[in-house]
Amino acid sequence: MSARDIFHDAVKIALQKDGWQITHDPLSLEFGLGLLYVDLGAERIIAAERSNEKIAVEIKSFLSGSAVSEFHTALGQYLNYRLLMQEQYPDYKLYLAIPSSTYDSFFQLPFVQATIQQYQLKLAIYKPEKQEIVKWQD
Repeated sequence: MSARDIFHDAVKIALQKDGWQITHDPLSLEFGLGLLYVDLGAERIIAAERSNEKIAVEIKSFLSGSAVSEFHTALGQYLNYRLLMQEQYPDYKLYLAIPSSTYDSFFQLPFVQATIQQYQLKLAIYKPEKQEIVKWQD
């Protein structure tokens, strides 16, 4: 299993504050040669619908020297996880969790916005210092 992201605990707490119950830490995906791991799986009961909403969250910090390189890695992981989840966890939605500072800068570039649209990425934007999800983007 790979190392946890530096903001793993901050995002986990943020999800709990937002009403999510953590069900997997991490969420395991089989792919033939072994396992891959999405950082978190969570669910919450939606009272109005009386049903469960389930999500998986891949957490990224974007703290290295190259946001482009981290974005390429995150995108590849997201697409691979989403494909495996369609078979193994079809009732879960996959989100890429990114810091609000990265969302407000790098993720506003036209190329990144076009990539988000093209690949229909779902984002959970978080403030690590406040341990809060500030925006969900479907």
